[in-house]
Amino acid sequence: MFADDALADEPARLAALQRLAILDTAPEEPFDNVVNLVRTVLGVPISAVTLVDRDRQWFKAIKGLEASETPRSESFCAYAIRQRAPLLIPDARLDPRVAEYPAVTQDPHVRSYAGVPLVTSDGYNVGALCAVDTKTREFTEGELDILRNLARIVVNEMELRQIAERDQLTGALTRRGFIEKANQEIARCHRYGRTASLVLIDVDHFKSVNDTWGHPAGDKVLRELAATLESVGRSADVLGRIGGEEFALLLPETGIIDALAAAERLRAAVEMRPIAVAPARTIAITASFGIATLDPAIATAEDWIARADGPLYQAKRTGRNRCAVG
Repeated sequence: MFADDALADEPARLAALQRLAILDTAPEEPFDNVVNLVRTVLGVPISAVTLVDRDRQWFKAIKGLEASETPRSESFCAYAIRQRAPLLIPDARLDPRVAEYPAVTQDPHVRSYAGVPLVTSDGYNVGALCAVDTKTREFTEGELDILRNLARIVVNEMELRQIAERDQLTGALTRRGFIEKANQEIARCHRYGRTASLVLIDVDHFKSVNDTWGHPAGDKVLRELAATLESVGRSADVLGRIGGEEFALLLPETGIIDALAAAERLRAAVEMRPIAVAPARTIAITASFGIATLDPAIATAEDWIARADGPLYQAKRTGRNRCAVG
């Protein structure tokens, strides 16, 4: 029996994990520092920051073992997320939950484990900070306090990333945040054979808005544009501000025909929404759209953006306020 509702609600837990937007991101020094500290202070050969996804455990940071993920069905941490207290396994060979796991019966021959749940601010256990030894041992209360404190640091770091990834003017993702989301989508599509499209959006004649009405008016245009794109798009779409007046929209599960139709809807919505830039004064703005659908040759988000930049340039060069496909 689960201790509370948050522990029992697996769909909500997975949604909380997705909100962190951290799965399949590159290694980062703050997380690497934590697992190195665990190894040093607790004297264990292996430590990891583990995030438990639907069917896998993925390592945001791991030292002492060469792996990026393992099946959830072979995860010690999948048991750690089921409880609030640390999960302690002093001898893995004697624990029927994990005794037959490959990591126990084969290299690295795990013998003991301590895992502290990573609890988000809304109460969901998204993973664990773990200390793993190749000899049997009982972890002391002092050692568990260290793990608890470091686990809180890990969660704080993950949640601070979310704040830093939002553009303060428009509420869209920053370039960094969008790049990470796009890289995650590339990995997902390549792994499962899915499709997705990326749309680059650039405000037409934006400099003249700033020159004529001033930068506060330009800021208003960007805020209103982002609001329009968010309201017309789907909940699964991801909007980022990747340059001054340039936005990018990620369209999961969308092929080129549907992406073009979506871009046309967005273009028309932008054109039809006048923006008040001064008392009793509104202006109409337009935007140009460049579309690129993911293919096997696209390996990174930067590749994808570059692919969409060609049709965006074409849309600009052939008259603006139009959509072009790469």
